[in-house]
Amino acid sequence: MVMMSGGVDSSVAAAMLVDAGYDVTGVTLKLWGGPSDSGCCAVSDVEDARRVAAQLGIPHYVFNFSDEFEDRVVRPYVDAYAHGRTPNPCVECNRTMKWGRLLERALRLGFDAVATGHHARIVATPDGLAVARGVDRAKDQSYVCYMLDAVQLARTLFPVGAITKAEVRDHAARLGLRTASKRESMDVCFITRGGREAFLGARIARRAGHIVTSDGRVVGRHGGVDAFTIGQRRGLGVALGERRYVVDIDAERASVTVGTRDELMRREVRLSDARWRGDRAPRGEVLVQTRAHGEPVPARVEGDIVRIVRPIARVARGQVVVCYDGDIVLGGGTAA
Repeated sequence: MVMMSGGVDSSVAAAMLVDAGYDVTGVTLKLWGGPSDSGCCAVSDVEDARRVAAQLGIPHYVFNFSDEFEDRVVRPYVDAYAHGRTPNPCVECNRTMKWGRLLERALRLGFDAVATGHHARIVATPDGLAVARGVDRAKDQSYVCYMLDAVQLARTLFPVGAITKAEVRDHAARLGLRTASKRESMDVCFITRGGREAFLGARIARRAGHIVTSDGRVVGRHGGVDAFTIGQRRGLGVALGERRYVVDIDAERASVTVGTRDELMRREVRLSDARWRGDRAPRGEVLVQTRAHGEPVPARVEGDIVRIVRPIARVARGQVVVCYDGDIVLGGGTAA
């Protein structure tokens, strides 16, 4: 079963598996019924996936998981912002929908494996199968697949992880697939471009509060903490001469603290819900990544604390922190 989003990566993933002799069925998930211009939840994407499947000569079905998506991805996303956190909805979609609800259905229907268009690889290690970076580092998606365990990986294929994005598009063009030149999707598929504030405002009972400096001086007002995230420096509505960043958010007090670049920097991150390959935290030096395409930095894991060799910008609560041994994912967790 190939998860066909209507994009070029999953289209080529399906084509590569057909070429390799697999018995392939394409499935597109209907996850979101509201407005979307992201390129992965719009009605047109279902049609693109269906037409690619027809070009490849494989069956295509649509599974409606919109209720589960609302409960497991959208509501937690809104709740996180309401409480001053910055969520990773793509991680939760992978965890609960693609390798949760869909994998469960695929196995129940008798499929041997699921495949996606993620730019990541699956490699064998002494602790079992693991996720590794895709060949195209600029498009690598191993970060959002960090939570997959060996059992899930044994039932997963990442066909395009071994080729570059340019090669993916070339392959699609050679086959004449309608998705060959399709633009890439945004991360948050259920929010239109520039529409986050309106989306959250319709779902959160906002409470105005103060913008303060690190020493408690009130320097401004805001309409709700959901409009801010740690590290933000634009749209603060304060002018203090020196550039300021959001360094803390206290949702209970409706307070947003701004500070200098130095005040933003940290050398450790506390994790919650950590998951490690082999069920044990890594020893020795690792590389830690705090954003999907962020720069990996050296660190050590001590219990639920990741101690970073050099200061980095504070990681917002709710963001994912992933540890690597070279290109291989060791595991990670959520910044607490």
